[in-house]
Amino acid sequence: MDLHDIKILQEIQKNGRVSNKELAEKVNLSPAPCWRRMSALEEQGVIKSYTALLNHEKIGLTITAFAHVSLENHHTDTVRSFDKAISEWAEIQECHATSGSYDYLLKIVTVDMKAYNNFMYEKLLRLKAIRSVNTSFSMMQKKVSTELPLSHL
Repeated sequence: MDLHDIKILQEIQKNGRVSNKELAEKVNLSPAPCWRRMSALEEQGVIKSYTALLNHEKIGLTITAFAHVSLENHHTDTVRSFDKAISEWAEIQECHATSGSYDYLLKIVTVDMKAYNNFMYEKLLRLKAIRSVNTSFSMMQKKVSTELPLSHL
């Protein structure tokens, strides 16, 4: 990966809808080599996908919760059943296996507290794999970014 590739990655993280022509201008390449580099970055899996980021408040998702989850055990079947369930629920935006006192950290979004409680009691806590869940609620979102740091490249 060279400086042109890094510049391409920086630019498309800011605007995934940028045209190849505009991107080429921003990274000092002609359009054909820029397109080839983009294609190579996609084929290598460096660029995973392109997506639209929605404003959660504008679509009525007012609750953001961070749930620390502990499993009953770490047997393969237990972990698989947990992984399968959480992958199917749109309310769970992120799931991280963590070190420390808990096994997982979930980021959960819902329209309101009633919907959150419903999600917890009708879905998450019905999983036999769950030993405990401790939740913190976001009071205010201070920073959100999907741009990864590239200075180490």
